[in-house]
Amino acid sequence: MRLIIPCCCAAVLCLAAGADVIVLKNGDRIAADAVRESNGRVQYWVGDNTLTIPKSIVARIESGPASSAGSASEGPANAAPPVMRQPMAGAENLLARVIRNGAVDTAALHAIEQEGNAEQSAAANSVAADFELSRNNLQGARGYMESALRYSPDHPVLLQNYAAVLLRLGRTGEALSYAQRAANSKPPFPEAYAVLGYAYYKNDHIREAISALKKSLELREDAQVRDLLERLQRESQTEADFREQGSSHFTLRYEGSQSPDKLRAQILDTLEDDYRDLQNDLGGSPKNVFVSLYTDQAFFDVTQAPAWSAALNDGKIRIPISGMASVTPNLARVLRHELTHSFIQQITHGRAPQWLNEGVAEMEEGLTTAAFGTRLASLYGGGQQIPLSQLEGNFNSYSSGEASVAYAEGLAAVEYIRNTYGVADLARILERLGEGQSVESALRSTIHVGYGELEAEITGYLKKNYGV
Repeated sequence: MRLIIPCCCAAVLCLAAGADVIVLKNGDRIAADAVRESNGRVQYWVGDNTLTIPKSIVARIESGPASSAGSASEGPANAAPPVMRQPMAGAENLLARVIRNGAVDTAALHAIEQEGNAEQSAAANSVAADFELSRNNLQGARGYMESALRYSPDHPVLLQNYAAVLLRLGRTGEALSYAQRAANSKPPFPEAYAVLGYAYYKNDHIREAISALKKSLELREDAQVRDLLERLQRESQTEADFREQGSSHFTLRYEGSQSPDKLRAQILDTLEDDYRDLQNDLGGSPKNVFVSLYTDQAFFDVTQAPAWSAALNDGKIRIPISGMASVTPNLARVLRHELTHSFIQQITHGRAPQWLNEGVAEMEEGLTTAAFGTRLASLYGGGQQIPLSQLEGNFNSYSSGEASVAYAEGLAAVEYIRNTYGVADLARILERLGEGQSVESALRSTIHVGYGELEAEITGYLKKNYGV
C-alpha cells in the first residue's frame, strides 16, 4: 500500500498544534491545517503539502484538534490460507521416531517407509511436514506432503494442507486442483472450502471463490473467511462490467468510460519497464499480475482502505485514477511501489515484515529520507521512534500521522541497509525470509546485525546525514 500523505506524521513530526478534521464515511479522521471544498472534491493542507480526496467519501468536516482513530482493515486477500494441525491416525506415536534433536530424522523416516505400511508412511511424512511448517520451511513441508500423498493420495487433510502450502508458494494453478479434491471429500469440512475459495481467488475465478467461501461459512463461521467473502462480493459487484487488456506480465481491468486508451497503454508500458527493473534489483518473477483501475469512490468502496492510502496491493494491484488522462510522475511512482509489493510477496511468500515491505517499495519508487530526515533524526536521537520490531504487522489500523511515521522509519531502515550494504543484501534478506528464517535471523545472516544493532546504526546514519 502506498501512503497518500507525504508529510511525516502530523502528530509527532509535523508538530501541528491544532487542525480541522475531515471525518470520512468509513470512520477515519484526517487532521489538516486547512480544508476547502471545490468541484466535488475536498482539498486540504498538511504543512507544505496540498492533497485532495473525493467529497463523496467525506461525512463531515469538523473544526478543532484531531483525535486518533483506527482505519479500515485491508482485508485478508493476501493472508495465508489455513493449514490444519489435525494429525493423521497414528502420527502421535511416530513423533518421537521422526523428530529428533530438533530436526527431521530422514534415516528414521526412510526406515518407517521400508516397513511397508502405507498409512503409517503417510502419517510419518505428515509429521515431518508439520515440523517443517512450524519452522516456516514451506519448501521442506511441500516435499514431505508430496511423499505423504503418494502413500495416501485421497486423504482430505493432506490434500487441503498441500493446497494451502502451494498457495503460499505462489503455485496457484497446482493448488486449485488439490483444493478441489479436498473439498469433494466426505464428510465436507470448512477448512477445505476455505482453501478452495482462496485458490479460486488466486486463479481469478471470483464467482467460484464466492461460492466456496459461502460453503465454508455454512459449515463454520470464521472472521477471516467472512472478510474475504465480503471483499470479493464488493469486487465482483464493482467489476461486473469491467473490460480487460493484457501485456506480457499483466492483466489490466478497467471501466471503459473512466480509462482512456492512452492511459491504459501507458500504464502497461510503465509496469513492464518496472517489472524488468525489479527483476534486476530483487529477483523474482511474479506471474500474471492483475491490476484494477477504479474511480476514487469505487476504490474505497471495494478495498475499504484507510483514507491515507493512494493505492493497494492485496494480491491484486488496485489504483484510483479519477480524472487522469495519462501517466503522471506521481502515478508512475505509485505503480512501481505497488508492483514492488508483488515481487516481495512472491520472494518471501508473504513473510516480509511491513517496515521492510513498505521501505523497499518506497525505495523503488525513488523516495529518500531527505524530505523529513532532520525531524526523523530528532525522533531517533531522543529514542522516541517506534521500534522496528513493533512494525512487523500491517499499518492499516494506524491514523494518518502514525502511518506517516511507520512509513518514514521503514524507508530510513531500508535506505540505510542499501547505502551501507547494497541492494544485493536487501534482496538476500528477502530471500532468506522466503526460506523460512525469522526477521532477526535473516538480518543477522545477511548484514550481521539484529534489530537492536540496526536501530542504533540507523540512529547514527540519520545523525551523520541530518546533523541532529
